[in-house]
Amino acid sequence: MKVSAIIPAYNEEKTVGNVLKVLTRSDLVNEIVVVSDGSEDDTVKSAQNYKEVLTIDLLHNRGKGGAVIAGLKRSSGEVILILDADLIGLTANHIQQLLKPVLENETIMAIGVFEKGRVATDIAQKVAPFLSGQRAMKRELLENISDLDLSRFGIEVALHQYVDEHNMETVEVQLADLSHVMKEEKLGLLKGIWARAVMYFEIFKYVLRIDSSSKSNKG
Repeated sequence: MKVSAIIPAYNEEKTVGNVLKVLTRSDLVNEIVVVSDGSEDDTVKSAQNYKEVLTIDLLHNRGKGGAVIAGLKRSSGEVILILDADLIGLTANHIQQLLKPVLENETIMAIGVFEKGRVATDIAQKVAPFLSGQRAMKRELLENISDLDLSRFGIEVALHQYVDEHNMETVEVQLADLSHVMKEEKLGLLKGIWARAVMYFEIFKYVLRIDSSSKSNKG
């Protein structure tokens, strides 16, 4: 099966290259799409240093859901690998671990959970693994969820909700020594806390929207 990697990125000029360096060397990944989600820095230039990577430059920020859908429309793989653009310590083994259960038809989606990376990110993912941004899945899963482009930061919640409602089996994959740059590190303490609060608000808002829609359909 063909594998397409989609990397949504917002102001990740310093880190996206480290992710692409590993992806471009992977024999399992056939296609790589970076979606700069209205970035105001040199994220696009950093991605374009890798000639084999397709870079999409969205003029306006659409949130992670919108960025992923934009990448999906420009990709053709039966299996989609989604990775954050700010990962620290990504290796070819991590990619293989995430893709293996999906490529071998053991599951429709594999969710990567940080382990032994950094205490703060490890704890966050152990508390809420369904919010992890590192995933491999069958393309059909993304295509079957309506309005995914409107989910913004709620894309992981939308995926979790869909597989739960349809009784689909997923697997969690422990990704040792992997972490990511936290918002507080990127933006400073106060701006980082604010950005995190906005992210959680958008997730909460999307959860309420899903719940309301579900009740309407039952009614």
